[in-house]
Amino acid sequence: MQASCLRSYGLRMSLVRILVDGYSLLHGWPELAPGRERHSAAARDALVEKLTHYRDATGTPISIFFDGSFPRGAGPKQYSSPEVEVLFSSGGQTADDLIERAAHRFQDYGEVLVVTDDVAERETVIAFGASAASCGNFIAMVESAFGDMTRELKQHNLNERNRFKRRH
Repeated sequence: MQASCLRSYGLRMSLVRILVDGYSLLHGWPELAPGRERHSAAARDALVEKLTHYRDATGTPISIFFDGSFPRGAGPKQYSSPEVEVLFSSGGQTADDLIERAAHRFQDYGEVLVVTDDVAERETVIAFGASAASCGNFIAMVESAFGDMTRELKQHNLNERNRFKRRH
């Protein structure tokens, strides 16, 4: 794991944005759309939905980059928002190109985390000052955040139940 990645994990630095190589993450997370092709619309939709929930839990905006473009009017089901942005590369560029450009542009605004299993891509964005995580490490971060949220919700419900019982 890279030192800049450890800064993000260990200190829980406030991230400005998470930049995700969508197909790289899909290949590392087959549980999202079992039995579906990793490049299918169903797999992409499942990834966007999961990362939208993660964004809601953490408050950190996310940009998801996919290789490839769609014919006019045949785009993905989800619509981008400032909180969860879904981008497709167009002719002559790759998702990696878009991620590198975004990592470079965000460097003046704070910590950016790039999620990809492409080692060369991680090294490139680290050179721009971004942090990088492998897909496996990021999946663990997401699952940990959901586990924390579940525990907090259970504790909150228990506290409210006890408070209600004391009143009645």
